[in-house]
Amino acid sequence: MRPYGRKLSPCFVLLAAGTLLAVATGALPAADLPPSSLEVFSGTRWVTWWDSSRAPTAWMAADAAVATAVAWRPAAAGMEWGELALGGTGGAWRLQVVLVRLDPARLRLELVSASREAETLPDWSLDRLPPDAVLGVNAGQFTGGRTWGWLVRGERVEQPPGTGPLSTAFTVRCDGRVRLAPVEEIPADGPGSAVEAFQSYPVLLRRDGEIPPQLATAGSGVDLAHRDARLAIGELRDGRLLIALTRFDAVGTALGSLPFGPTVPETAAVLGALGCRQAVMLDGGVSAQLAVRDSDGVLRTWRGWRKVPLALVAYPR
Repeated sequence: MRPYGRKLSPCFVLLAAGTLLAVATGALPAADLPPSSLEVFSGTRWVTWWDSSRAPTAWMAADAAVATAVAWRPAAAGMEWGELALGGTGGAWRLQVVLVRLDPARLRLELVSASREAETLPDWSLDRLPPDAVLGVNAGQFTGGRTWGWLVRGERVEQPPGTGPLSTAFTVRCDGRVRLAPVEEIPADGPGSAVEAFQSYPVLLRRDGEIPPQLATAGSGVDLAHRDARLAIGELRDGRLLIALTRFDAVGTALGSLPFGPTVPETAAVLGALGCRQAVMLDGGVSAQLAVRDSDGVLRTWRGWRKVPLALVAYPR
């Protein structure tokens, strides 16, 4: 994803055999959203749980049909990883959503900045993940081979904040707590209380599951129809973090990294349905990559095609 103007959208409602499956409020103007829908595999059949013509303005709770369809497995350092089978429209016809659920209190989170040739070429991939790391994922957005927006590493500000109402800051405090801070709360200079921090966009969910109106209104500088592989990070209502990576799943895992997938409104729906109260997109497409070490010490990887300038890496405390 590149700075504003390419990918954004709203959220959803869920119907399965006429039963409302999630708590949502309001409804977005259907005319502003391209026609699309999302299905989840219930174990015996595909069930439609979101439709663009009935998209809500907020997610107040997880959707039972979606949340219970995840096959969770234990991972290292108290983490869990899982997979979710979804079906949708066009390039999202069949999707695998790879999920990692983690407690930041049990992990040490660190940002790794990696560029070469005068910081013009990004140089991080999963191949650079240290052997003692239990999680690695590309972080933030980038432009021109450089990380976009506010960047703090080791309590040192390496880049000033970027501008944009749909951006937010992922911050790790000295006590280990993690927070998604709205753009207006990013310090103008200095790291504030952040030990590690990066800025990203667009916000998918804010406050308590609210969908930003810019993701629902055509002509707001956001492409509501663009489809791509997606990567996002969100905060669950119990304080844990959720990382979600979509993979194309129509022709097997070999072509999973193809840049086909959901729109941003559909991605926001997925994060909301899984119980996030806040969420933000990370760079997706061919940049999206994720690794998690399972409970047996095996590193499971979902690779991208492109190196990136910034990664979020986790170690056991």
